[in-house]
Amino acid sequence: MNRRDPRVPLVVEHSESALQGLVRVMKAGAVYFLVALGAGFTLEYIRLELVALHFSDRFAEILKIPTVLLATMIGARWTVGRLTLPPLPGLRLGVGFVALGLALTAQFMVVLPIRGLSYTEYLASQNPTSISASIGTLGVLLVMPFLTAYRWDAR
Repeated sequence: MNRRDPRVPLVVEHSESALQGLVRVMKAGAVYFLVALGAGFTLEYIRLELVALHFSDRFAEILKIPTVLLATMIGARWTVGRLTLPPLPGLRLGVGFVALGLALTAQFMVVLPIRGLSYTEYLASQNPTSISASIGTLGVLLVMPFLTAYRWDAR
């Protein structure tokens, strides 16, 4: 068995500093949030204009979760591919946490005041199924950059 001598300091080389890595994660998280938000708005507009007007509101409500998941997958795939994020779990989950924080901030600081609701009124107006679905989609937003594959040989 080959063991390292504990008296010799272990030198680990990093290609970028910790601050540069943090900035990269923050920037990638913001891009991921914006792409997922843009794709989500586009898909929601299609869902509301085509499905809700031509079929039924209930059917359009059922299609809300798949459209959000599709927007999340589009955003994660585009961000990972465009910014060439390496498949490091900490980096990819950090991107997801940044996007999750931005999504929750947007929900509570922008959407709820526009709708004229407080946080407690919003929670009281939701049924348990929609709350659990919302938590599930936020969880998918968090882990999707980690689950997205990047083909290194494609570049």
